Amino acid sequence: QLQVVESGGGLAHPGGSLRLSCAASGLPLKYYAISWFHRAPGKEREALACISSSGAYTNYDRSVLGRFTISRDDYTVYLQMNGLKPEDTGVYYCAAKWSLERQCEYYDLTAWGKGTRVTVPS
Repeated sequence: QLQVVESGGGLAHPGGSLRLSCAASGLPLKYYAISWFHRAPGKEREALACISSSGAYTNYDRSVLGRFTISRDDYTVYLQMNGLKPEDTGVYYCAAKWSLERQCEYYDLTAWGKGTRVTVPS
């Protein structure tokens, strides 16, 4: 069964940038649509962005539109986070869904990572 692992979290100043990565222990992700989620302290997990298996389709939550960019190659999916804000603090998760569909969705995700922590102090 596919297992995904996030990396790239850490401390960033407000207005700063981080790039998160989601990979599957050396296995290709080319047939998987990937989604990124964020769980802020004390809050529910929320969908941020997703990318289709081809990479041709992306979707963003309005809270990150224009600040975050999701991209991919055959082995890794990236979440470039610019203009970070204190409210971006939390744990970021990636999740995978085997899919050859043109679009991506935030449901029926079959493989979840354990998350990577991002801290943006106020």
